[in-house]
Amino acid sequence: MQFINYLDTLDKQLFLFLNGLHCSLLDFVMWQVSQKLIWVPLYLVLVWFIIRERKWKSIATIVLLVVMILISDQISDFIKNAVLRPRPSHNPQFEGIIHILKDYRGGACGFVSSHAANTFALAIFTSMFFQRTWISIGIFIWAILVSYSRIYLGVHYPGDVMGGMLVGLASGIFIFYIENWVYTRLCMLKLKSKKD
Repeated sequence: MQFINYLDTLDKQLFLFLNGLHCSLLDFVMWQVSQKLIWVPLYLVLVWFIIRERKWKSIATIVLLVVMILISDQISDFIKNAVLRPRPSHNPQFEGIIHILKDYRGGACGFVSSHAANTFALAIFTSMFFQRTWISIGIFIWAILVSYSRIYLGVHYPGDVMGGMLVGLASGIFIFYIENWVYTRLCMLKLKSKKD
């Protein structure tokens, strides 16, 4: 119990430090980074690359990507409702102390971060799927940036983000191996139909 309290205190101190690193330029950038619709062009580019890579078999990959995001999102929501840890923006202890933009406070509970879960799920899947260093570096920088924006905006502790990251990584790896299995089966079916 003492160790849990120590981790909680450390998490709150780290949150206050990271949330305190703000300026007007970062306010604008982090607000935009945290919005979901701004990343639609990135998702469309990824889908285009997947289609280029897998041709007609990409349909299964894209469906599984949607399933992956649903899984990571639902698991993070389930954990939020089970743990019931208030977000820093809803913690009376931090009232008037933390940096909050446009009075945005998020839902009541924050552990784990759905933004972190979803972005890290997509990042690990993309990294394993394409296996290109520049794509892996770029997509993980994106996931880290989106996750940090949640701390910057005052709606998640670093521990919430770390928890979300683990949920996302597990979901992404799980779906990657399922996608790989489906792709192999589709290739085998195509070969079999050519022989017949």
